Amino acid sequence: MNPVVWGVLAYVLLQFAIGAWVARRIATERDYINAGRRLGLGIAAFSVFATWFGAEVIVGAAGSVYSEGLVGATIDPFGYAAALVIVGVTIAAPLWRQGYVTFADFFRERYSRSVERLAIVLILPGTIIWGAAQIRAFGQVMGSVSDLPLIAGIVLATVIVIAYTVLGGLMADAITDFIQAIGVIAGLVILMLVVGMEAGGLVGSLERVEPERLAYFSIGDSGPLELLEQWAIPIFGTMVSVELIARILGTNSASTARNACLVGGGLYLCVGLSPVYLGLLGPELLPGLAEPEQLVPELAEKYLPTFLYVMFAGAVISAILSTVDSVLLSGGSIISHNLLAPMRPGMSEANRVRAARGCVIALGLVAFAIALRSTTIHELIETASSIGSAGLIVVALFGLFTRFGGPAAAIAAMLTGGLGWFAGVLWELTSVPYVSAIGLALLVYIGVGALERRLAA
Repeated sequence: MNPVVWGVLAYVLLQFAIGAWVARRIATERDYINAGRRLGLGIAAFSVFATWFGAEVIVGAAGSVYSEGLVGATIDPFGYAAALVIVGVTIAAPLWRQGYVTFADFFRERYSRSVERLAIVLILPGTIIWGAAQIRAFGQVMGSVSDLPLIAGIVLATVIVIAYTVLGGLMADAITDFIQAIGVIAGLVILMLVVGMEAGGLVGSLERVEPERLAYFSIGDSGPLELLEQWAIPIFGTMVSVELIARILGTNSASTARNACLVGGGLYLCVGLSPVYLGLLGPELLPGLAEPEQLVPELAEKYLPTFLYVMFAGAVISAILSTVDSVLLSGGSIISHNLLAPMRPGMSEANRVRAARGCVIALGLVAFAIALRSTTIHELIETASSIGSAGLIVVALFGLFTRFGGPAAAIAAMLTGGLGWFAGVLWELTSVPYVSAIGLALLVYIGVGALERRLAA
């Protein structure tokens, strides 16, 4: 059997062992969903990093930079690194202090049950698509490092991640994230150093890159609004991401919640420069690559000896699994806690945990179906970050920091943002559908909120 496959199997067994160990301590729904709010700074920061640092950076960002130059790194890693820092500075501590179990709880307690349910409808598609992107990336990596076809790799990814995510909840997720983060950092740094030395040194190799490929802020034929659109998608999409907010709610203090995002964002940027560097060198090292998203695996296979190649494959798989398990856990938690549990008020804690685990399995199967039908990872990631979040970010920020606006304003803004983005993309009404949708949602929220205030006076 291929040594990489043996390495993957050993790694997966470790995940199961951790999940089984943590599962013994799960007695309540909060233990499963929030890790009993016991995550310290070290575990939480590495979990934030590992959850966000998935296939879209290692595979997707390197491919984008290969094709477009440095401007292809706008979303990853620069946009998402900035987003994590912004979340830490703005909303992490205020959200933690409210003591919510899930992000959807905020919409119910600040607005109403109807707003909560609409928020879930808007949150879940992006969450599932994000998971599908990671599952597809797993299939691509396994296809690159072994003889498995893409579909077989996607099936394997789905089975693995569902099985070990179901066991231990957020605490097991965070512990495995820590291990996975170390593997990701080590694997990418080793690959960058080896490739850099082969290409003439880390500094000397960059001198050979064509200058136009280093023009990060080049707008080209687009305008400032298009540049704003590129930055708005990762930043605002991240601010209402249930995967990140789940970690915020699981930390042991408000300061830990804030600092975990800041440290995680810093790690994200530093480690994310590795695939950017490889993407810049890619056209010279592997010219005419038919599938740019295969750049990093192809470089690893070409330049690394077998032992280091196995380490690299483990690092990529670590990044993928650490993201997709978080996606399934946070999405499944929202469905079980905010939709199923209210239908059965007398449900025991044990049954609540079982319901959450069942929802994790269901979401995994849906993500699997999407992964089979998708085309590229980058396309999935951009869709996941923008779908539904235009109205959510407006409602969340107003609701968290002001008392202006009630249920009607929230519902109107969320519908306007979601439908505005969908119409803009479907009918190509504008080149900046996401920014336009946020603007429309903001105007509607203010208008309806003012009307609510007048009617209440």
